[in-house]
Amino acid sequence: MNERTDSRTGPRAGPRIDAGAGRAAATRSRHPARALFWRLFAINGLVFTAGTFVLALSPATVSSPVLLTEIPVLIVGLAVIITANALLIRKSLAPLDALTTLMRRVDLLRAGDRLTDSGNGDLAQLIGTFNEMLERLEAERSASSAYALGAQEGERQRIARELHDEIGQSLTVALLSLKRVVDRAPEELREELRSAQETVRASLDEVRQVARRLRPGVLEDLGLHSALSALSSDFAEASGIAITREVDPGLPALSGEVELVLYRIAQEGLTNVARHSRARHVELSLRQEEGRLTLRIADDGRGGVQREGAGIRGMRERALLIGARLTVDSPPGGGTDVRLVVPPHAVKES
Repeated sequence: MNERTDSRTGPRAGPRIDAGAGRAAATRSRHPARALFWRLFAINGLVFTAGTFVLALSPATVSSPVLLTEIPVLIVGLAVIITANALLIRKSLAPLDALTTLMRRVDLLRAGDRLTDSGNGDLAQLIGTFNEMLERLEAERSASSAYALGAQEGERQRIARELHDEIGQSLTVALLSLKRVVDRAPEELREELRSAQETVRASLDEVRQVARRLRPGVLEDLGLHSALSALSSDFAEASGIAITREVDPGLPALSGEVELVLYRIAQEGLTNVARHSRARHVELSLRQEEGRLTLRIADDGRGGVQREGAGIRGMRERALLIGARLTVDSPPGGGTDVRLVVPPHAVKES
């Protein structure tokens, strides 16, 4: 009976000990502050132990009371111990300086900024936890941006359809009605009616241009090359700024999401040129180099962009949707150069 009892309790005791050790390890891993305390305690203990060992083996003695000739020896020994302790602690905590620098410069719109120096021991765990937090926040930011931008594109399409189908048709009917009235009106009223007719026609053209900007139908119907060509022509006509367009004719087939991101960033970049740059010439190019796509909008304006506004931050959010990298180089007086680099894995059509 006793033997059966021992055989039953024996197997239960082993897992209980293993579980306790696992819980202790998990507790240590969840308390980096405690691990940091033990790190500093070990360094200090090692330094003072070494100092005591050297003092015990050295011929130096300390009298009671202390003699004047012994004071320099004590001061030198204390200075050596303090210096060694400071150097060891500084080297041990050096990764915290890099971590602090990363915390100050981190921006979720500039993905991939990580701390490569993993430190050692508990600091490696702290740095790894911070990097994991950045990855989680960037993923959440990317998901929320994708949802927001998707809703924005849907709202753009809805408004564009309403402008085209309702307001556009109403203005077209008004334009036709005015034409019939002009044909039947007396000679003295025809000039005023023709002026009203031209006003309605201009309003109809503006409504169509707004609808095209909201919903790039040419992108859906004819592709990215034609859409960028139409965008460049509209920009030159509206702003009066000369534009040079260069699009690689051998571009691979792209997914609809990548094409829309490229188009929207080119559209926003040209809009910023027209509003802020005071440029006389702008270059729009889209090239493929080593599997990557590079979209570039460069102007010869005043440059000197110091603070990124809503337009540039919106471009960065769109770039994150396809894992692309957006850079803005704007030296004072040297124009502004906006580059979007799409990695090879995003270039392939999904």
